[in-house]
Amino acid sequence: MKTRITQLFGIKYPIILPGMSWISTPELVAAVCNAGGIGWLATGPLTTDQTRASIKRIRELTDKPFGAGATLLMPGAKENAEVLLQEKVPVINVSLGKCDWIAERAHKYGGKVIQTVTTVKHAMAAEKQGADALQVTGNEAAAHGSQITTFCLVPAIKEHVKIPIVAIGGIADGRGIAAAMALGAEGVGMGTRLATTKESPLHEKTKQAHLTATSDDTIYSDRFDGLWCRVLKTKTSEKTIRQGMNLFRAMIVGPKIAKEMNLPVVKVVLGILAQPENMVKLMHMATAFDRIKAATEKGDLEYGVHLVGQCTGYIHDIPTVKEVIEKAVREAKDVSKNLAVVLK
Repeated sequence: MKTRITQLFGIKYPIILPGMSWISTPELVAAVCNAGGIGWLATGPLTTDQTRASIKRIRELTDKPFGAGATLLMPGAKENAEVLLQEKVPVINVSLGKCDWIAERAHKYGGKVIQTVTTVKHAMAAEKQGADALQVTGNEAAAHGSQITTFCLVPAIKEHVKIPIVAIGGIADGRGIAAAMALGAEGVGMGTRLATTKESPLHEKTKQAHLTATSDDTIYSDRFDGLWCRVLKTKTSEKTIRQGMNLFRAMIVGPKIAKEMNLPVVKVVLGILAQPENMVKLMHMATAFDRIKAATEKGDLEYGVHLVGQCTGYIHDIPTVKEVIEKAVREAKDVSKNLAVVLK
């Protein structure tokens, strides 16, 4: 499979592992890269030292191109982005912030930048800021997807930009790949599918929840972490979303997060105050942080809340990463052949 995305990133298949906190670890990233795709290391919950060590670990596990995320709204994100640039990470996935300064510096060493976007406006801005590609995240996706479905968002953005698009949201097999390509995408992300693999560090109990959930068993709300976000429907997630932001809990959890990320509490507080427009979002994120981690690492769905896409409804097994990718590629080719006959 050859597209502008495979050529841009130097990969065999246009299949991407998005940067999912506590899931897109060096081991899973390397497994995807070794299977012909490419993965983004999730740096959101990492300190700068942990980010640097994770990059080193990926390079020990694979000699293929790889990427890492820079979620610029999060405290400590700029410092982590600096590490990515210093380590000359081949691909940097920028989200929740402008990519201009990262793109300028990455391009100097031959690096590429892919910006995550959820609207046409943001897509056009990212192209002007120097992004080499766009990660277009539709409504069906786990976590922070658009209010617009992938089926409508991809072609809408395609009309306004020239750089290649990676479609994310509702894609877990070859049918999704073929559909995304028909819409104008040149690559796909399969977060929920690749999180449900043998190499994934996602807790076994949470993987099993993927297998039993239907496409109806998710909730899309902005009352969990302050952004529009899709999570697994459980008694806990429903209660959490009904309650909305809990400032008292945020005040308790905030210092814990700062400690885990090796950031001074005062710096986190000052960062929030310096960006009053983001204050509510950051307080929501502080409240959500340990709930997401609990579901991901401990399989605790009584207290924790899990981020999952609607495609969980047609995920029924836990194969290896290689099996997922090779099967998806075969399916996409078969679908394309069948369509060629039908549309002849």
